[in-house]
Amino acid sequence: MSSIEDLLLTEYNISKETYHIGETVDKSLKNIFEEIDKIKEFNFYKVLLAMKKIGLSDQHFNWTTGYGYSDLGREKIDALYAEVFRTEDAIVRSSFANGTHVLGLCLKSLLGPGDGLLSVTGKPYDTLDELIGIKGDYHNSLIKQGIEYQEVPFLEEGSLDYQGIKEALRFKPHTKIVYIQRSTGYHYRKALTIDCIKKVVEVVKTINPKIICMVDNCYGEFLEGKEPGEAGADVFAGSLIKNPGGGIVLSGGYIAGKKVLIKKIAQEHTLPGIERECGLTFGQSRSLFQGLFLAPNIVAQAIKSAVFCGALFQKSGYEVKPEPLEQRSDIIQSIRLGSKEKVLAFCEAIQAVAPVDAFVKPEPWDMPGYSHKIIMAAGTFIQGSSIELSADAPIKEPYIVYFQGGLDYVHGKIGALKALETIKKLEL
Repeated sequence: MSSIEDLLLTEYNISKETYHIGETVDKSLKNIFEEIDKIKEFNFYKVLLAMKKIGLSDQHFNWTTGYGYSDLGREKIDALYAEVFRTEDAIVRSSFANGTHVLGLCLKSLLGPGDGLLSVTGKPYDTLDELIGIKGDYHNSLIKQGIEYQEVPFLEEGSLDYQGIKEALRFKPHTKIVYIQRSTGYHYRKALTIDCIKKVVEVVKTINPKIICMVDNCYGEFLEGKEPGEAGADVFAGSLIKNPGGGIVLSGGYIAGKKVLIKKIAQEHTLPGIERECGLTFGQSRSLFQGLFLAPNIVAQAIKSAVFCGALFQKSGYEVKPEPLEQRSDIIQSIRLGSKEKVLAFCEAIQAVAPVDAFVKPEPWDMPGYSHKIIMAAGTFIQGSSIELSADAPIKEPYIVYFQGGLDYVHGKIGALKALETIKKLEL
């Protein structure tokens, strides 16, 4: 059998120099990888215990037809998420289209004319722009419904502006929802830790305890030992083709939080009077349960991949965020590459080591919901699955690429090595 080095040099066209840099980086990360494994172990025990508490059985993998009345699996998956995330209630559905869908559903369900929405983490993801009404001409946007929207940007160094939050709330006493985006999105900053979220909630509740604190938890599940509900958030939501789906859930999203809020959201999702009593699971129940069971380990693989990628590129002279040894609260690694050509090369390299569509060359395109062309490398088993190895970037200055996912650390490792090698050849 050939050695790993021989295989990477001959079949993956990795140079000896890049390979040995990678091995040096890998060995230097032993201690932080041990810390990641401790978090994984804690979260695994938490999920396992929750499955025991709710009495999960193989009967919950069956599914109904038609209206979907008395779907035991549908009821149990809601109970499981509430137990794992330690909230009063949850709603989990394969029919939720994506993370933006569940976030938008929360906003539409909980806001009405005369209410205020305050985003304390700057502008949310571009995909929410038209729903909010800050772009486009959607006839039923929040702003056109008479909902006032306001943002508090981050401070220059990338930290939350707590004083600005206080001033905004005192100036706008009709604020009903404070919106907190945990992950970085296409911003060059660190993700919010659970401690940061807790502090925001405390600031808000001190001014007005009736305000709903809502967290966009996409990319953040199982990064720490606690979730936003344990930091005081009233409601939070995420995508099942990211962290909690464990890399096997085909589609969907979840919303967890206070029972009274989940009831309102369920009414908006279907209709008042129907709420959660109807809706097929289409045979996806087993995958939903098994995906959550696998999630702590899969998330740990993705975090290790991100740490390795960040350390590799930092050692090669690039600015990265977060830095390798910094605490992480999402699975995303940002790398400032500085040119369009390097961004394209990075994404091409990630696509080239994909298990699916490795022969495809990704190209920037006008992706729905974004104001700039976006390039996405994602040769994934599940389309758009960000917990699988992928990379994407808006084609704009300062040309930052966003690396995430990896169902196995080894895949994340070869992706980062191939990306660095491709960029180095570009520089020759």
